[in-house]
Amino acid sequence: MPDHGTAGRLQAPEIPEWISAMLAPGTIRYAVRLGSLRMHVMELGEGRPVLMLHGNPTWSFLYRKVASALTGEPLRLIMPDLIGLGFSDKPRDLGQHTLLAHSRWLGQLIDALGLDRLVFVGQDWGGPIGLHALSTRAERVAGTVILNTVLGPPRPGFRPTLFHRSSRLPVVSDALFRIGGFPQNVLALAQGDRRSVAGRVARAYRYPLRRLRDRAAPLAMARMVPDSLDHPSVAVLQQCRDFVTAFDRPAAIVWGERDPILGRLRRRAERFLPHARVTSTQAGHFLQEEVPDEIAAAICSVAEQAENSQRAGRSR
Repeated sequence: MPDHGTAGRLQAPEIPEWISAMLAPGTIRYAVRLGSLRMHVMELGEGRPVLMLHGNPTWSFLYRKVASALTGEPLRLIMPDLIGLGFSDKPRDLGQHTLLAHSRWLGQLIDALGLDRLVFVGQDWGGPIGLHALSTRAERVAGTVILNTVLGPPRPGFRPTLFHRSSRLPVVSDALFRIGGFPQNVLALAQGDRRSVAGRVARAYRYPLRRLRDRAAPLAMARMVPDSLDHPSVAVLQQCRDFVTAFDRPAAIVWGERDPILGRLRRRAERFLPHARVTSTQAGHFLQEEVPDEIAAAICSVAEQAENSQRAGRSR
């Protein structure tokens, strides 16, 4: 394991060999204790930290192709599993899963790993969770790459998607998310190419949530999506918007236009980050599976711009 201050790191939970075989060669795994909870982290490489965050209901496995594409670059890729997902601990109380709580957990991880001058990459809930955690650590952020996520609160008069409305239906939502294994059992439906999440890949996404008792987070995180402007997530999303709109460091957006959940929000992301270089693709929601090379190229570009800015600052 690279020596990045390994004190306090715990042994990673075991994963099946057939999953390990799909990870980028050289990937290491460990856990970090955050209070009473443990967060699972995958890491690869040396250099500038790149914090890559997934959303609901996936885990850091989502970034394995991007990590492979970045092998050999002077980058330290850090890929945590959000609490409740992947191989991190899984609180069963739905009330523990709030946007603010997830931001605080991630902030504790950033502090524990001592991450500085980092490039942040966020998709789905990983976007606002990461951005909010970094909004109180702005001096540590050198650049950002945004992937199919939301960067601020919904507009007045918005209507939640059918997916998110279903998460609030009494009895039905528990049957759908807990017993039916939704949405992890149907990830391919959100893809531009449904073959991108099939076979062993689809099985690897389902595996950490194979037990009914571990399925609180997918339902709770669906309910984290605002259904009104009074929803508790709205104030946190407003803080994300304020951070992003003031962000003047290197930025890029890579977007999957065939995403049935967030595909239509690309132009709004562009308005929040007008200086970001935009790469539009025909990928779906989990675009890391379909366009990893485009994402890797955006990360390299932002990291290079950040390095140039840092050098220019030192030469003044």
